[in-house]
Amino acid sequence: MIFSKSIRFLLAIFLFATFVSYAQQTSVMIRAKAKDAKFIGSSIGGAKIIVSDAQTGVILAEGITSGSTGNTDLIMKTAHERGQSLSEESTAGFLATLDLETPVLAQIDVYAPWNKKQAQVHTSTQTWILPGKDILGDGIVVEIPGFVIDILSPQTHERLASEVFEVKANIVMMCGCPVEENGLWNASNYQIRAVALQDGKKVKEIDLQQTEKSSTFSGNMQLENGLYEIQVYAFDPETGNTGLDRTNIIIN
Repeated sequence: MIFSKSIRFLLAIFLFATFVSYAQQTSVMIRAKAKDAKFIGSSIGGAKIIVSDAQTGVILAEGITSGSTGNTDLIMKTAHERGQSLSEESTAGFLATLDLETPVLAQIDVYAPWNKKQAQVHTSTQTWILPGKDILGDGIVVEIPGFVIDILSPQTHERLASEVFEVKANIVMMCGCPVEENGLWNASNYQIRAVALQDGKKVKEIDLQQTEKSSTFSGNMQLENGLYEIQVYAFDPETGNTGLDRTNIIIN
């Protein structure tokens, strides 16, 4: 049998198509949620999300979570039933769009909060993602433990006299939610302290108390002449949440 050129061309296309797998667009919602708190979103700079093929390391999608921290009453004050969604349309997340030809074991790396490097932690998980099988709603929720702590004073490498000086720090949850006396994230339930170290050894530790400003804590310390590292930490004995910031000063 003799085929015309056009028929042979069409037959070749048909045979080629039968051996080619076509990628399917697949959407996956990924959210970062602060431990014992709310979602990490635009108000604190978001969380960096990297989705890669766990077997090859090839990056499939990456971006920053954006949106609100979520509904406080729903997340923090309501008993949750199995299958109940904690997110709303405006709740922070990153919608990864993947073009998949075959199932992939995805490595999901989360760095949060992205704009607070001294407090940033890295959390990861893995999951299979199937071509055309979207994962939406709450999606994949990765928990981020800790507190964000910023030492406000003394300043880095500040020279101070050997007299009483103030240690002051701003402390919030990893989502940016306030830590305050008698608040939803009650400072009275946490250990909030400043530690002075010299040559790696602790020489003094004091409690910090809330100032007139929400999430701001301070206390007075006095040290002898020398070089010191100052640490401020917050610790929740109930959940294990822990945060720390540090700076170095000179007393002379």
